[in-house]
Amino acid sequence: MKKIWIVLFILFVSVVNAQNDALARQYMDDGEFEKAVSVYEKLYHTNSGNFSYFRSLLECYQQLERYNDAQVLLESKLNQGRFSAALWVEMGYNYQLMGDQSQAESYYKKAIESVSEQVTNAYAVGNAFRRLILLDYAVETYKKAMELNPDLNFNYNLALIYGELDDVPNMFKTYLDLIAFDEKYKARVLNNLGKFISDDADSENNQLLRKELLKRSQSNQDVLWNELLSWFFVQQKQYGSSFIQEKFIYKKSNKETLGRIVNLGRSAYEAEDYKAAKDIFLFVVDNSPFQEVTLEAELSIIKIDLSDSTEKDVEKINKKFVSLLETYGRTKQTIPLQLAYGEFIAFQLGEPDKAQNFITEILELPLNNFEEAKAKMLLADILVYNEQFNRALILYSQVQRKVKNDVIAQDARFKVAKASFYKGDFAWAESQLKVLKSSTSQLIANDALQLKLLISDNSLEDSTQTALKIYAKADLLAYQKKNKEAVALLENILVNHKGESIEDEALLKQAILLEDLGDVERASLNYTKIIEFFTDDILMDDALFRLANLYYAQGESEKAKPLYERIVLEHPDSIFFVQARNAYRKIRGDVLN
Repeated sequence: MKKIWIVLFILFVSVVNAQNDALARQYMDDGEFEKAVSVYEKLYHTNSGNFSYFRSLLECYQQLERYNDAQVLLESKLNQGRFSAALWVEMGYNYQLMGDQSQAESYYKKAIESVSEQVTNAYAVGNAFRRLILLDYAVETYKKAMELNPDLNFNYNLALIYGELDDVPNMFKTYLDLIAFDEKYKARVLNNLGKFISDDADSENNQLLRKELLKRSQSNQDVLWNELLSWFFVQQKQYGSSFIQEKFIYKKSNKETLGRIVNLGRSAYEAEDYKAAKDIFLFVVDNSPFQEVTLEAELSIIKIDLSDSTEKDVEKINKKFVSLLETYGRTKQTIPLQLAYGEFIAFQLGEPDKAQNFITEILELPLNNFEEAKAKMLLADILVYNEQFNRALILYSQVQRKVKNDVIAQDARFKVAKASFYKGDFAWAESQLKVLKSSTSQLIANDALQLKLLISDNSLEDSTQTALKIYAKADLLAYQKKNKEAVALLENILVNHKGESIEDEALLKQAILLEDLGDVERASLNYTKIIEFFTDDILMDDALFRLANLYYAQGESEKAKPLYERIVLEHPDSIFFVQARNAYRKIRGDVLN
C-alpha cells in the first residue's frame, strides 16, 4: 500500500511540475520574465537535475539582466563535478552579456579545447554556439572535431551556418562535401541548394554552383557529379544540357535503365522546351527495350510535332499513327496510343464520326475503371464536338460514377456544365458549376468560377440571354477549332451588345482566338481595352498577364514590366501572381534566390 501512495505522489508532483512549467513558459513567451523566474526558481530548487528548468531559469536571469544570479547558477552547475562542456559556452556568453569580452573569450576557448579531450563534445559545444548565434565559434568547433576524427561529419551543420553567414561559396562546397561523404544526404542537400539558386543561369549563385560542380566532375569520374549537374541544369530549365549529363550516366551505368531520361523528357515537355523534349524522346525510342516506354516516347514526339504543325505535317502524323498501330496492334497494351489517335482523328483530321467508331471499338477491350473512364470521356468530348450534347451528357455522368473520387470525375462534371452551356441550358450548367467552385483541382475550380460568373452576370441583365447564347455558340466554334467563325460571332457581340456586362468576356475570348490566328495587333488592342475600360473587372488580371506575355514574347520587356508589376501590386490573389512576379523580377534584373 505504501508503494502505491509513493507512486501516486510522484505522479501528482510530475503533473504539478508540468503545469507550472507550461505556465512559466507562457510568461516567457509574453515577456513577463519576473513572473517566469519565480516559478522556475521553485521548479529548479525541487529538481536541480532537470536541465530544461536550468536553461529556462538561466535565460530568465539574463533577460532581466540579473547576470550575477546567472553566474551563481552556472557556477553551481559547474561545481557539481560532471557537467556538459556546453556550460563553458553558457558561462562565456554570460560574461559577454556583462561586457567582459576577455573573460568570455577564455570560456569559449575552454569549450573548444574540450573537443581535443573528448571529440564527441563537439555535438553539445557546437549546438550551444549555434543556439547563441556565436556562429564563428561553432564553425571552429565542428572543423576541429572533423580534423581530430575524420569519421565524424559536421558538414550539414557547417553548411547551414555558412548559409546563415551568407557565405555562399563555402556553403556550396560544404554541402557537396557532405554528399560526397554520404549520398543519403542528397535529397535534403538538393532541397537546400534549390533555395539559393534560380532559373537565371547568369545569377551569381548559379555561376558559383556551376563552377564548383564542373570542377568536381572533371576531377572525379563518379557519376554522382553528373547527376548533380543534371539536376542543376533542370533548375535552370536547360534541359538540353541536362540531357548530355543523363546520356553519360546512362552509358556509365551499362545502360541499365532509361527511367531518369524518360523523366527528364517529361519535365522538358511540361516546361514546353519541345526541342530538348523531342531529342530526349527520340533517344528513348532508339534505346528502350520496353514497348510501353517506347510508345510513350512516340506519343510525346507526335504531340510535340502537333504543337507547331501545318496541313502537310498533319498528314505525316496520321501516317505515323497508322504505322504504330500496325506495328503494335490494337490491344489493351496500346490503349494510350489508340486514345491519342481517336482524339487526333476528331480534332485534327476533323472526322468526328470516324473517331466515334474508333473509340467505341476501344470500349470493347477489357478495360479497368480508369481506362474506361478516359475512353468514355474522350468519346463524350467528340460527341460535343459533333454537337450531340445529350449523348455526351450521359457519358460524362457515367464517368463521374465510375471514378467518383478522382479528379477525372470533377473534370467530367465541369464538362457536363460546359456541354450544357454550349446547348443553351444555362440553369443546369450553373447548378453543376456551384459544386465545382470548391474543387480540389485549382484549375477546374477557377474555370468553374469564371463560367458561373459569366452565366449569372449575363442572365440578370438580359432575361432573354441573347448575347450569352451568341457567346456560347462562339465558344463552341472555338472548341471545334473554327476560330475565324468564332471571332466573327464575338464581333457581333462587341458591335450589337456594346456596354453590356458580357462585353469584356467577348473581348478576352476574341483576343485569345486572335492570338491563335497570329493577329497579335488586334489581340493587343482587345487586352488594352479591358485594362482601360474594365479596371474593376474579374478579368483584369487575365488581360494584364496576357498582354504582358505578348510584349515579352515580342522582345518588348520594358512594355511588359509595368503590366507584370500591376499584377503583383494590385492582384495578389491572381492565379498568375507567381508567374508575373518571377517575370517582373527577371526583367528588373533581380537575383532570384
